[in-house]
Amino acid sequence: MGDLAQFEKEFEEDLLVLDFAIREFGLPSALKLSVHSGSDKFSLYPIIRRLIRKHNAGLHVKTAGTTWLEEVIGLAEAGGEGLAIAKEIYGSALGRFEELTQPYATVIDIDPKRLPSMKEVANWGPDQFTRTLRHDQGCPDYNLQFRQLIHVSFKLAAKMGSRYTDALISNRAIIEHNVTENLLARHIQPIFG
Repeated sequence: MGDLAQFEKEFEEDLLVLDFAIREFGLPSALKLSVHSGSDKFSLYPIIRRLIRKHNAGLHVKTAGTTWLEEVIGLAEAGGEGLAIAKEIYGSALGRFEELTQPYATVIDIDPKRLPSMKEVANWGPDQFTRTLRHDQGCPDYNLQFRQLIHVSFKLAAKMGSRYTDALISNRAIIEHNVTENLLARHIQPIFG
């Protein structure tokens, strides 16, 4: 989160430096900036779109974290075992808060007081869990704190091994829909469309 005018100024300067480096040092013309836009991405995308068009520049957009979050949303949406896994990841994340958040301390800002208790989450159905996690700032249930904690908790799913991967396979259609919608409609089209 920050000053959009300052971002615009600095992003355009970065594009100009990239163009200069390509011309001056004979770097590949397909050289691109890599952008990790974080939680403020949807306010940045119109700026990025306008400037990459203005400067005919390429761009690499980092979305792996949001893809992981869409997996968890898909599991929660599926209900049953998928929802149980999503809740378990959150419960484990609460218990390992410091360990999980410390490596990301410079790029996340989680207020633990604004996180729902595990007792509260245990009573949620699929709709409540997904509304709380999905990056929809217009939804009154959306909780950035909750989303950030799940975001840094991917290794908890990895430790579940085949239980997690089997759930992904069992719920592939829902997860594919969420990942596709997220990547295409919320990232690629706003920047490149």
